[in-house]
Amino acid sequence: MSNVGFSALACLFFVCCSRAVPTPLIQEAVNDRPVIGILTQLVTDDVMKPFGRTYIPGAYVKYIESGGSRVMPIRLTLSTAEYESIFKKINGLLFIGGAVDLEKSDYARVARIFYKLAVAANNAGDFFPIWGTCMGMQLLTVLVAGENLLANTTAENIAMPLNLTADAYSSRMFQGFSDDFMKILTQEPLTGNFHHYGLTVETFQENEKLQDFFTVLSTNVAENRARFVSTIEAKIYPFYGVQWHPEVNRFQWRRKLNFPHSFHAVQLSTLLADFFVNEGRKSLHHFDDAEEEASSLIYSYTPVYAGNFTAYEQIYFF
Repeated sequence: MSNVGFSALACLFFVCCSRAVPTPLIQEAVNDRPVIGILTQLVTDDVMKPFGRTYIPGAYVKYIESGGSRVMPIRLTLSTAEYESIFKKINGLLFIGGAVDLEKSDYARVARIFYKLAVAANNAGDFFPIWGTCMGMQLLTVLVAGENLLANTTAENIAMPLNLTADAYSSRMFQGFSDDFMKILTQEPLTGNFHHYGLTVETFQENEKLQDFFTVLSTNVAENRARFVSTIEAKIYPFYGVQWHPEVNRFQWRRKLNFPHSFHAVQLSTLLADFFVNEGRKSLHHFDDAEEEASSLIYSYTPVYAGNFTAYEQIYFF
């Protein structure tokens, strides 16, 4: 997905890593009231500016809620101390798709703070998962590599099967998938792609930091025939990334956009939402004050119908 400028149709929704070996993360799922934070994005499109400074497309909120979690929107204007406080209260973090500078923007700055907190927490045995979708996955690679290594891998408005790697079959992300469904993933166009940039397989193989940190679970081929990494998970940390959009399979319906809505496409979205939220259940972070918790959640906000001026059906503005 593009990391230069914002285009609602270009991507629909949207540090160097520690090399220390963390304490093994063996916590069982014990938290049945998880809260997943979603990092907002800065409004840059003129038609959206009257509604708020930052936003989250509604599909991401519904996606996380469908897995059994609540959502906390995280603004881009807080202090480091405030982000550190939020980190202790939420049980996971979602980096959504979009189009921002992945090194110099406020979005990148805040993401870097949470990334460092998550690495340190997991190193200490304090389980904390992160998921990146489309640009969010690209952001994870920038945070780990310490530089932007993206290239033109345009796959605009196309649904594709996944070219699974051998590692996919022993991965955490796909551990709940049946053998039959893993085969379906490689045969049916279940993954909606709406991006212009990505990480090529060649670049990944040439970068020691990325190879040490991530395992590639799938690849795909862009319109220019470049092979790009389409699904990743961290080797040690509970960090996951997809270049495609699982949330659109259930919650986006534009007729001119190639959202997969087959039975298997919806099943894929369900499985992944359930997986990530269950990762959040392994986090013991919590709010100490019930009133603060209630006021921090997405329920305090009303989504705006955005169909007249964006590619999203609904958007939360902040």
